[in-house]
Amino acid sequence: MVFRTFAFGLVTAIPLALAGAATTDAYELVIPSLDYRTGPYAPNGIPVANGFADYMTLLNERDGGINGTPIKLVACETAYNTQQGVECYENTKGTEPSGALVYNPLSTGITYQLIPKAEVDQIPILSMGYGRTSAANGSVFPYIFNFPATYWDQASVFIKYIGEQEGGMDALKGKKIALVYHNSAYGKEPIRTLEELSKKHGFEFLALPVDHPGQEQKATWLQIRREQPDWVMMWGWGVMNQVAIKEAASIRFPMDRFIGVWWSGSENDVVPTGADANGYKSGTFHAPGSDFPLHADIKTHVYDKGKGAGEEGRIGEVLYNRGVIQAVYVTEAIRKAMDIHGTNEVRGVHVRDGLEALDLTEDRLAELGLPAFTIPVAITCANHTGPGKVALQQWDAEAQKWSLISDFMEADREVVDALIKEDSEAYAKENNITPRECPSS
Repeated sequence: MVFRTFAFGLVTAIPLALAGAATTDAYELVIPSLDYRTGPYAPNGIPVANGFADYMTLLNERDGGINGTPIKLVACETAYNTQQGVECYENTKGTEPSGALVYNPLSTGITYQLIPKAEVDQIPILSMGYGRTSAANGSVFPYIFNFPATYWDQASVFIKYIGEQEGGMDALKGKKIALVYHNSAYGKEPIRTLEELSKKHGFEFLALPVDHPGQEQKATWLQIRREQPDWVMMWGWGVMNQVAIKEAASIRFPMDRFIGVWWSGSENDVVPTGADANGYKSGTFHAPGSDFPLHADIKTHVYDKGKGAGEEGRIGEVLYNRGVIQAVYVTEAIRKAMDIHGTNEVRGVHVRDGLEALDLTEDRLAELGLPAFTIPVAITCANHTGPGKVALQQWDAEAQKWSLISDFMEADREVVDALIKEDSEAYAKENNITPRECPSS
């Protein structure tokens, strides 16, 4: 989304190399980090950036990098501003010695702008669980990846979950389901899917936009009080989330019937509402908490050495963990690229191959110190979104923690895959793209 610029883009090369292990002329793996530590979305951007940076520091401090090759993390401030994000991309893509290996835009608006640049520059984009959903079609978008699930997957899982709570999908007929969404490309992503699902299952769908940054929602929640929907979903970010939860509490909307997208389900979103947020739910693709061997390693090798990016007490928060798993995906793809091409001196084009051959199994996740943390991910030429499964978590205000309350649920592939096909084919036609042939498997 395009907002006014809140801060100038700052590019900072963070030398995360293992002390004494690399000389100035040693090869380093350049990984940009498009952060937003300033602006109205900073409270949510900071923990993601911290988790991402801490994992990179861990690999350098403990392992000397990836397969012994140091990581050069290059942070650039976007303030969650699309124009500034594109400037960060242009300013960092040629960073020596390897050039940028992969980008994580952390913004649907920035992602949309980088899609046409990625293939030209041969630098892959990992828009992890956000961005353009139809980029799941790897035959049309060879350099864009959005695993482990898309917004359309998540929307369909929410409807499936609601159906289960109501006693079956047939019970959705005649129900009213509202979506409170950030009035931007990001917030609008699930609308088409929900419209199709409403036709399929017979529920009434109500879409309610909230303008940036989301502090004014009185009219929205007065409408919800009038309409009396059976369930409310939210596609929000930043201050919009906590305002929505407070407004829902003020009209006594049942929190256990209020479900946010995975960007509306962090500690930042619920703690300000206190006890009234109890029972609120959100989607997720990984576990909350810090009770994993990897977190212990981060404390030992990063924070005990005074090299942590943030506060040690916030390790394990939802968005911190989001940054960690993003870093895992990126570094495992680089590791795979090294294996495929037989060299540690990889470039962006090689990492694209690593992403497309990524096979992150349960055993490998356990080796990384993340047993039962998330679902396995296997990517192919045709499928750039992987499993497309989503779980739900719920906030316990008394215990001050999130807990998983469902298994990872399958998306409605009939609806979602048809929409992906339609949208990606339209994109290919509009941009004169001939889809590549992918092996059938």
